[in-house]
Amino acid sequence: MRKALAILAGLAVLGAANWTIYERERHLAQGAVVLLELAPLDPRSLMQGDYMALRFKVEVDAFGSTRKEDLADGRIVVRQDERGVAAFVRRDAGEPLAANELRLRYRVRAGRVKFATNAFFFQEGHARRYERARYGEFRASPSGELLLTHLRGEDLERLGPR
Repeated sequence: MRKALAILAGLAVLGAANWTIYERERHLAQGAVVLLELAPLDPRSLMQGDYMALRFKVEVDAFGSTRKEDLADGRIVVRQDERGVAAFVRRDAGEPLAANELRLRYRVRAGRVKFATNAFFFQEGHARRYERARYGEFRASPSGELLLTHLRGEDLERLGPR
């Protein structure tokens, strides 16, 4: 009986993990490409390897630069220009979106607004490839969830290994 329960629990865990992987892969394949202007903070962490701490211009435009202790998780609406770069329009109140608008989900953690991630990790010794980063390339799901896929330079070229 215990053995059967352990096998069933193991299968449930594997099923849940595989479903999550499937959902993320689908998000990457079908999500809308959106570019958010970056405000890089820190190029390196000795404990975690090389990374770039990220902050986004839409955060500052939407919420200012002060701590957000009283702010709850939610969504903002952004408008994409002809290059795909998103700019803050308004906080989401559920109203219909225009053709070039998207909802982006944010979370508030430790008094800071977070869109998808607050860091981009890269292979140790490759910091030079990312020094020119000006935009984060994301895949956005219809619900506003974001996955960071690449960093881009000033001319919107992808940075990193070829």
